[in-house]
Amino acid sequence: MKALKTITNGIFKENPTLRLVLGTCPTLAITTSTTNVLGMGVAATFVLVMSNMIISLLRKQIPDKVRIPAYITIIAGFVSIVEMIMKAFLPELDKALGIYIPLIVVNCIILVRAELFASKNNVFYSALDGIGMGLGFTLALLLIASFREILGNGTWFGMNVTRGAIDPAMIMILPPGGFIAFGTVVAIINKFSVVKVRKTGCAACTMGCPTNCSKEVEA
Repeated sequence: MKALKTITNGIFKENPTLRLVLGTCPTLAITTSTTNVLGMGVAATFVLVMSNMIISLLRKQIPDKVRIPAYITIIAGFVSIVEMIMKAFLPELDKALGIYIPLIVVNCIILVRAELFASKNNVFYSALDGIGMGLGFTLALLLIASFREILGNGTWFGMNVTRGAIDPAMIMILPPGGFIAFGTVVAIINKFSVVKVRKTGCAACTMGCPTNCSKEVEA
């Protein structure tokens, strides 16, 4: 039960992109294509899982005063592995993602999970936390990218969806479209959260609201 809760926590209650609003830089930059976000999602998930495991293993050996530099060094090592693999086997994807692969090193999602979870839990649960957070990040990217690609290009994973029937809204694949899509998706998630609280109360809510929403709804 705890294992399942640890995984689903990153997908729903503490989704790093839609609930905690972390990692917004790659979210806004690479969500013009669903293919790109899968590559970023897999890369970030790998780094999350591996860095969480290593940090959990070494949590008692890392001095408190240097824990952040130590975490960043560990994360950077796995990011370098991902970058070299992409350059060797997926050069087109590496070119499309560009600087955002190296920037995983300073991605707030990974550093926050290292500080708040991996440094306080065993290897097994730290790995599960990495999987859950990685899945949550990937699903959020995929949702936003689908929104932008369908409206902005009329395709989804390269397949024609609305092209020929509806003129694409080019703004959706431009930088302003990233903000529009991100804001819209977050607004829908927040609306769903309020509706759920109104029907079931905060005790049954899994959306991770920071305050007691039921009191606000009643007011």
